[in-house]
Amino acid sequence: MIRAAAVAGGGDGIRPSLAELIALRERVPRAALARRGQHGSAGPAPSMLRGRGMEYAESREYVVGDDARHIDWRLTARSGRTHTKLFQAERERLSLLVADTAPTLYFGTRVRFKSVQAARAGAVAAWWAQRQGDRVAALRGSAVEAPVPPGGGAGGVLRVLDALQRWYSGPPADDAGLSFALERAARIVRPGARVVVLADPRGAVEVPLSMWSALGRHQEVIVLLLTDPLELDPPAAELSFIAGGQRVEVDLQAQAEREHWQHSFGEPLRQLCQSLPGRRIAVHVLACDQDSDAWLAPTVAGARA
Repeated sequence: MIRAAAVAGGGDGIRPSLAELIALRERVPRAALARRGQHGSAGPAPSMLRGRGMEYAESREYVVGDDARHIDWRLTARSGRTHTKLFQAERERLSLLVADTAPTLYFGTRVRFKSVQAARAGAVAAWWAQRQGDRVAALRGSAVEAPVPPGGGAGGVLRVLDALQRWYSGPPADDAGLSFALERAARIVRPGARVVVLADPRGAVEVPLSMWSALGRHQEVIVLLLTDPLELDPPAAELSFIAGGQRVEVDLQAQAEREHWQHSFGEPLRQLCQSLPGRRIAVHVLACDQDSDAWLAPTVAGARA
C-alpha cells in the first residue's frame, strides 16, 4: 500500500480554518420546533424532552399510582416506609464526534485535502447536533489529549470546531489509531447517544467488527468515510507523490500496479459499505471534492422515515 501525501502547496484546502468551520453553520437546516396547540404540542417535530431518562435524581415516599418497578427497596427496608425512585428527565442527548487522525487523511488532489473535508464534515455534524438541542463533544485517538467535554449551545460547538481545526491542520504525532479512539468513545457514551465517526476507509476497516456491532447496538452511529477521486479512479499514467520528504513514483500504466492500487483503496471501502449497515450503522462516502454537507440530507431523511 502506498502511503503518500499530496504535494503540499499554498492556498485553501490544505489546512482548515476556524472561520470556514463556523461559516458551515449556514448549511445546516434549523430543526423544526413542536407547535403548541389547544391540547398540547402538535406536529412532526420531536419534543425537547427525551423521556424519563436513566439518571437517578432522588427518592420519595411511594404514593398510589407510582410505578412499582421503581421502588427503592434499600431505602424502604431502612425506613420501614415504601419509597420510590425518581429519575432525571433526559433533556439533552450527547452527540460525540470521533476523529480519525491517521496520516493517510492528510492528502488530496481535488478541491481540498481529505483531512480538511473531515474537519468540515465534523463541523456540519456539530452544528446539526446543536440545532437539535444536543450537547456536543469530540475526541481522537490519543492517550495524551483529553476529549473535548460535552457542551451545549454555540459555545459547545465552538470548542469542538477549535479542536477539529487543530487536529486536521497536520498529522498529530501521538495518533494511536481509530480503534483506540472508538474504545475511548465506548467508555463515554450512554445508550441513545449519537456517534459520528470521521474516518479514512483504510483505518476504519481495521476496526474489529465486534467493536462496530457494540456501538451500533446502543447508539445512533454515523460513519463518514473520506475519499479522494484519485484513490478510486486513478489515471493510467505515471504519478509522483511526496512521502516522508521523498518523491515516490508510481506507474499505473502497469496492470499489476494498477490492480494493487485499486485493491488497496477500493476494497476497504467495499467491505465497510457491505458490513456496517447490517450492524445498524449508517455509512456515507464523502469525497474531498463534494459539498461537506452532502451526507446530511440523506441522514435527515433516513431519520424521518
